[in-house]
Amino acid sequence: MRKVIALATVLLISLSACAGEDNAAVTNLSVSEFANVLATEDVVILDVRTQAEFADGHIANAINIDAQSGSFAAEIEGLDKTKTYAVYCRSGNRSGTATQIMAEAGFSKLYNMNGGTIDWTNSGFALTTN
Repeated sequence: MRKVIALATVLLISLSACAGEDNAAVTNLSVSEFANVLATEDVVILDVRTQAEFADGHIANAINIDAQSGSFAAEIEGLDKTKTYAVYCRSGNRSGTATQIMAEAGFSKLYNMNGGTIDWTNSGFALTTN
């Protein structure tokens, strides 16, 4: 019985340590850092909000794949995994989840914007409807 308890304790400690690690493929950025990446790096800008949210205003040159659609995993399979992706949503929650899914799918360089379009517009950056 003691061996089982000891093994369970080691397993729990190991799982806890792994849960706290960041995925090396994902870099979380502030709005200003994200804007700098858009200006200085060759990235694909990915908006993971709904089509309606995207239509109301998005970052220029962004493509839209809804992270909450049932087809998100299938849709990202059509993307070039060797490219760098700058991913955002409304607040940073969906994009955080989306970048983790993308990392697990084999994408190697992902930027996630913390604060999403809320912080983006509050920081004075524009959205477009084009």
